[in-house]
Amino acid sequence: MEENEEVQSLWKTLEPSQGVKIFLTVLYSLILVLGIVGNSATIHVSQRLQRSGYLQKSVTDHMLSLACSDLLVLLIGMPVELYSAVWFPFLSSSGDASCRIYSFLFEACSYATVLNIASLSFERYLAICHPFRYKALSGRRSTALLLGAWVCSALVALPLLVATGTEGLAPEGLQGPAQNLTFCTNLSQHWVMYRTSIFTAFLLYLLVLGGVAFMCRAMIAVLRAPMGPNESGANGAAHSALKHESARLKAARKQTILFLVLIVCALLVCWMPNQIRRLMTAAVPKSEWTASYLRSYVKLHPVADSFFYLSSVLNPLLYNLSSRQFRSAFLQTLLCRLSLQHANRRTLESSLASKSSRSTSRPLLRRSLDRIRAATTNRSIHSSPAERPNPPNPTDRPLTSEPQQHEISPPTALPDPN
Repeated sequence: MEENEEVQSLWKTLEPSQGVKIFLTVLYSLILVLGIVGNSATIHVSQRLQRSGYLQKSVTDHMLSLACSDLLVLLIGMPVELYSAVWFPFLSSSGDASCRIYSFLFEACSYATVLNIASLSFERYLAICHPFRYKALSGRRSTALLLGAWVCSALVALPLLVATGTEGLAPEGLQGPAQNLTFCTNLSQHWVMYRTSIFTAFLLYLLVLGGVAFMCRAMIAVLRAPMGPNESGANGAAHSALKHESARLKAARKQTILFLVLIVCALLVCWMPNQIRRLMTAAVPKSEWTASYLRSYVKLHPVADSFFYLSSVLNPLLYNLSSRQFRSAFLQTLLCRLSLQHANRRTLESSLASKSSRSTSRPLLRRSLDRIRAATTNRSIHSSPAERPNPPNPTDRPLTSEPQQHEISPPTALPDPN
């Protein structure tokens, strides 16, 4: 009798209140809607930008894979978590098989997100820091990286098909499992396998964070380096065009690095509470859990899940923060009026406008030359006969040999002395 009273008291203490349940339901629903809209719009925008020449196919493939993994995490995880962790936290009526499948799929999709970020970072790292090797490995490299990321995430989640299931929890001090403390969790008989899987996944998470941080630092160092020696003897127009193209490429790469830095920070902040919760389940066997340990775990669970699902919503926001072109197309997509001009046509029109501006870059000099030409032409046409020098005509000479007297007048070019 006393044991049952202790169990009921523990259950009432651990279960969230009605107000907390309603708040978490509204919060989870908002996160779910924003995540579905944001990631769906990201898929559409990235495809349109790639077809319009603004994104490389390799970058687009990684963005699509990342958005798909985020969508799967939200669609698979949030409804189940809302039911099992918020409204009925200690009662699992879904069955042992569904518990195993859910644990495997959710773990695989979650780590697909992490590995997609790692593959995108590696792709950009090769393109910026090792461009010749990047060209040599072009072709199906992006497809191989993405396929490897999904296969590796499935391998990370594979042990959970065996190590998880429905089981009752018996906190220390109680003789048997509490009636209302049966939920989808790790199985006691496979606790070593579960523990190894959780610690391996956590190590992979830390390696991805460290690796992406290292690659971002290397890319920033390359972009901060000077673009090249000054080619003073080269053609000025060609050198100016090359410099403009290099500056544009450099700005695009800076946007990619900014996105990677932001997404790593989001991954660190949003995933860490969930990793701590997972480590709590792997650090101590359930048979040794005390009531206070279980209470801490239950209180951390909704907080960790909220931050975890928030990371799937932040990725579209980070795309918008790091790229003005993507932000413009994203807003147009939300307003259902997306219209993009192809990058080649836009470049051609910019080049024609630049040539037109250069042709009229010196209007004052051009007007001065036109006035000088006009004045010269008018002077040659309207000059008086006296001002024109007349060459001597041989037919005007006298026919006789007698000397003729000519009237002599002062030259018109000299001043009159009188």
